[in-house]
Amino acid sequence: MIAARAVALLHEAGIPADALALVPGDGSIGAALVNDPRTSGVAFTGSVETAHAINRTLAERNRPIAPLIAETGGQNAMIVDSTALPEQVVTDAVASAFQSAGQRCSALRVMFVQQDIAGRVIDMLAGAMAELRVGDPGLLATDVGPVIDADALGMLEAHAARMDGEARLIHRVDLPDDCAHGTFFAPRAYAIDGIAQLEREVFGPVLHVVSYAADRLDEVIDAINATGYGLTLGIHTRVDAAARRIHEKLRVGNTYVNRNMIGAVVGTQPFGGEGLSGTGPKAGGPGISTVSPPNAR
Repeated sequence: MIAARAVALLHEAGIPADALALVPGDGSIGAALVNDPRTSGVAFTGSVETAHAINRTLAERNRPIAPLIAETGGQNAMIVDSTALPEQVVTDAVASAFQSAGQRCSALRVMFVQQDIAGRVIDMLAGAMAELRVGDPGLLATDVGPVIDADALGMLEAHAARMDGEARLIHRVDLPDDCAHGTFFAPRAYAIDGIAQLEREVFGPVLHVVSYAADRLDEVIDAINATGYGLTLGIHTRVDAAARRIHEKLRVGNTYVNRNMIGAVVGTQPFGGEGLSGTGPKAGGPGISTVSPPNAR
């Protein structure tokens, strides 16, 4: 409905209808468009599997080579060292993991916290999550709305059931009675052993927390790189050299320092990932770093 209204406004503003069309439908619609010889380029946001299918279809056409701009999400991590401000870390982690019900490609999925401050940060995280309100997104009092559909809800519930048996629950947000119907999922955070414990991106309001020893930072970096994803990265530190070191070693499109990870403004700030996270440029040009000073918000 939002897309339909946006396209209608663009047509009213003078963009010709034959230059911009909205075609709602399931995957078969997209497949037909990609396979059509008149399609000269594709910009796609979605799963890795679908991006691979689009790439293969375009490559098999006996036509001029069509560009593919793909953005496929990521196993987005935030690294927090012992110099970080815990209050700022928790504020930014909650926003990054739970705004839009975690349904952002750039959303925080795994937070690595140095052991020296992990206990305090985790306690504060649980307290902050206890203040979250799940409900109708049309109400100003609501912090987290529903997930997109029943399939997404089923995936999240299956993942939560797995985590309940393999991880330690940090906090689960209560669902009020008015969320009994619909696709509402209670946001939650788990303490896990490492990012390799996750088989794939969990697209929704679930945060995974890993504590690490200060002398194991390189192992953390290697583990994040080993996932193959490279969309967004968060760093919380008050040491400039530490932020630069982490940024230089991790293969990601966008790095955010001492702020949340979901703030790229479409059309004004470049955004894009690499590896399994896509082909690079998406909105505004090639992926770059968005870095704030160590003490800035």
